[in-house]
Amino acid sequence: MEGNEHAHAPGHPHSPDHRQGHGHTHVEDEHRHRSAGARLKRLRHGLAHAVAPHSHEAADKVDTAMESSREGMRTLWISLAVLGATTAVQALIVALSGSVALLGDTIHNATDALTAVPLGMAFLLGRRAANRRYTYGYGRAEDLAGILVVAAIAASAVLAAWVAFDRLLDPRDITHLWAVSAAGLTGFVGNEWVARYRIRTGRKIGSAALVADGLHARTDGFTSLAVLLGSGGAALGWRTADPVVGLFITAAILFVLKDAAREVYRRLMDSVDPVLVATAEGALRSVDGVIGIGPVRMRWIGHALRAEADIVVPAHLTVVQAHELAVAAEHALIHTVPRLTAATIHTDHAASAGADPHTALAHHGDRPGPTLALE
Repeated sequence: MEGNEHAHAPGHPHSPDHRQGHGHTHVEDEHRHRSAGARLKRLRHGLAHAVAPHSHEAADKVDTAMESSREGMRTLWISLAVLGATTAVQALIVALSGSVALLGDTIHNATDALTAVPLGMAFLLGRRAANRRYTYGYGRAEDLAGILVVAAIAASAVLAAWVAFDRLLDPRDITHLWAVSAAGLTGFVGNEWVARYRIRTGRKIGSAALVADGLHARTDGFTSLAVLLGSGGAALGWRTADPVVGLFITAAILFVLKDAAREVYRRLMDSVDPVLVATAEGALRSVDGVIGIGPVRMRWIGHALRAEADIVVPAHLTVVQAHELAVAAEHALIHTVPRLTAATIHTDHAASAGADPHTALAHHGDRPGPTLALE
């Protein structure tokens, strides 16, 4: 029973014992006596809309997604400017001091700034409307950008390890230690600020790629801090201080790489937080008139969530009434689940006398069907 987002997929899952799951027709009688509660709930919801009006039309959902992309782009531009200024200051100190360690850190920061390019392209591409080939839109471009960010973090770890081992085998004196220390501190502060900004925005708009890029900036900040500590050790006469600290920083980068890679991998594999699924199930059960729920599925499309869910409604409802319940169920999901922009709701009915309408699907395997448990 569908309309708008509520399309009936041909491969709708039902188990062979689906007829048994739709027993308990006495539940229908129980729900016929809930009209007063339903009217009260609709009244409360109407007051909420009057205080904070909003819409769930397709155009408004697109506007929300585009606003998230704009916020992501704004974060990228600002962080690019900060890292660009940091890199310029460090490059100036490199020219004065001839510090190879600071040169490596400068190149590192420049590389981190340039990771904004694939992310920016992904955000721009994600704004394109869905079409007949890319029916879910282009939001997955963010996941591809996330792969590039993870690759950049891995390259950073390799570079840090290579520089550390090179300096360990061939220690070098550093001149203008105070200037080098100031440049290292500048790099750390700039990268940490950018990291916090990217991670905060990424979590706010649901972009795993932007969060991963923020973690990348944090690793670069640690590398800059290694320059500071290394120059301090050199000032005390310990020539191998810089490479030893660099090895510890390499280990820290590898830990961050593991977290970022896990985040991007889970997004590519359509992983969602189980808490979100439980929240969605609770929202569906709270809709008056829904007497059971079936499978609930979610996936990230860029930094927006989409959901598919089955609900069981009383068999005596008309097509229009059942569709109204599907709309109410989607409405409840959008209100309850953060970052959810759309849901496809399939309405099923409690079994009555006669043949099970899903018998034709039984030979497609043991599929989980809806349940009637509301409480």
